[in-house]
Amino acid sequence: MKGIYTLLFGVLVCLLWLCQAALAAAPGATAAAAGMGSDYRAVWLSFAAALTMSFCVLGSAYAVARIGSAAMGAAAEKPELLMRSLLFVALAEGLAVLGFAIAIILVGKI
Repeated sequence: MKGIYTLLFGVLVCLLWLCQAALAAAPGATAAAAGMGSDYRAVWLSFAAALTMSFCVLGSAYAVARIGSAAMGAAAEKPELLMRSLLFVALAEGLAVLGFAIAIILVGKI
């Protein structure tokens, strides 16, 4: 199972590197090429925003599923642990909100 996470992390790093390389590429000297470069920049920024949002939401969903089930198991044995364990669920939800904020910032640069 750990190999899958390593593979997904490698794919994510490669995709982010491709996005960065595409954004850093300087367009040609002509006006038409400069317009085309800004179109490609908008596409790559949109792709980066979608990628950021999707990975953050998927990671948050995975974390909430694991932490939430453990929190309910702990609350079944000791009810006084419920509020303390729900704090960790809220922290995992914060990952999705952070991904949404970063995606909005990226879309604002288009």
